[in-house]
Amino acid sequence: MIETTFKKKHSLPVVYKKLTLGNCSYGKAVFAAEHIHPGDVILKFGGSVIPSKELPYPYEHEKDYFLQIGEDMYLGPSGDMDDYVNHSCDPNCGIKIQHNEVVLIAISFIKKGDQITFNYSTTMNSDWGEFRCSCGSSNCLDVVRNFITLPPLIQKKYLELDVIPDYILAKIIDI
Repeated sequence: MIETTFKKKHSLPVVYKKLTLGNCSYGKAVFAAEHIHPGDVILKFGGSVIPSKELPYPYEHEKDYFLQIGEDMYLGPSGDMDDYVNHSCDPNCGIKIQHNEVVLIAISFIKKGDQITFNYSTTMNSDWGEFRCSCGSSNCLDVVRNFITLPPLIQKKYLELDVIPDYILAKIIDI
């Protein structure tokens, strides 16, 4: 299980592609400083691995940068660029969790200057995590919540892209 494979750590992310930190309409964001192709690994997330009981309370999505990486495990903020990869309902990236690493991969062609985004719902499987979406995509679902709440066609898309972690796959019975 994922909880037993991750060790507590605190490290800065490893950047595989040229990225820049800038501003967008809702705060800081990460942007491509070069073209990125589908399948390219963009960065490896850093931060400490913590159980859900150690998450800040009340949890504020706008300032608390935690990423669910297991049934009851989260990756805390690193204090670096990976903390500012924003959500989109129409993302250009996805999260892969493998071999004790959490990496961001491109799921579509990303032009230099494009914001780097992933759909937070693809890693969410908890009772406390739901918030209003402000991504601005024409495909916006208005609320970011657990993967299982996504429409079946969107779930299928992410399954085919292989960006759904094992702890969520284990809970899916029939999609």
